[in-house]
Amino acid sequence: MYEFIEGEIIERSPAQLVIMAGSIAYQLNISVHTYSKIGDAGKGRFYLHHVVREDAQLLFGFADKEEREIFRLLISVSGVGANTARLILSSMSPAELKDSILSGNVAALQNIKGIGAKSAQRIIVDIRDKVGKASESDELFQQQDNTLKDEALSALVALGFPRKTVEKNLAKVMKDGNMSVEEIVKGALKLM
Repeated sequence: MYEFIEGEIIERSPAQLVIMAGSIAYQLNISVHTYSKIGDAGKGRFYLHHVVREDAQLLFGFADKEEREIFRLLISVSGVGANTARLILSSMSPAELKDSILSGNVAALQNIKGIGAKSAQRIIVDIRDKVGKASESDELFQQQDNTLKDEALSALVALGFPRKTVEKNLAKVMKDGNMSVEEIVKGALKLM
């Protein structure tokens, strides 16, 4: 199966791209989310999902693997096809969609054109666990060095700040990248 395509962007619209890779131009169906991420770039790498139907073979392109994974989860739901999944991802970012699914927010999904109450409920029920597992594994990979976090946590709790407040603020501060314990503590203190 195809993993990604990399090449020069020949044509672009909020729904489709034409990518020149080698001497062949490929038409990719994209979401508005992907379109907004590429901006005015002349070249790009797009992660692919290949759909084979009786009457067509279609390539769907995504700016990142996270969006492609959500797309694949959506099309696994009965009654949600590739174009409906693309419409959903054009209406909500992958992060917003994950939050809506994990919180069981049927109303947010119903706001998308073509998604009724039953479809929204089916999406939530069918893929909530899969989205939850993906989110947990993402968090494991995104965590900074635990010893730095533990040291900063100990220092701030010793200063008399509540543990839960400290943990929330540390999570915010540590998203900024590699930092020393001193920088983490200073950043968290600014938030308190």
